[in-house]
Amino acid sequence: MTTRLRTTRAWVWAPLALAFCCLLAPEAPAASSSAALSGVVNINTASAEELQLLPGVGRVRADAILVTRKERGGFKSVDDLTAVNGIGQSMLKRLRPHVTLKGKTTARSTGASGRTSDSAGQKAGH
Repeated sequence: MTTRLRTTRAWVWAPLALAFCCLLAPEAPAASSSAALSGVVNINTASAEELQLLPGVGRVRADAILVTRKERGGFKSVDDLTAVNGIGQSMLKRLRPHVTLKGKTTARSTGASGRTSDSAGQKAGH
């Protein structure tokens, strides 16, 4: 076999082998899927830290929710979250089971270890 033919085969098979390995490798969990959420977050009274318990809500989005809440004088409907920059219909669909407009925020994040933490990030029972 000539050197040129070997080089060409390497360029063809190397990417294919890499792609095949990637298909066989276990999928890494997304950051938001590593913790499950139990309870609900009251979007009219929650702090930024409590809002960050929601799937897909980090510091920036939590702050945007707080700004929109203040501008509107509170949310009248869960659908009002679409007025928040960065929250569209698909995000609203993910949030809907975890938010409420009445009562206390009861949300707790259950991490991969199975431990439950409250909205302040402390272990339950401490």
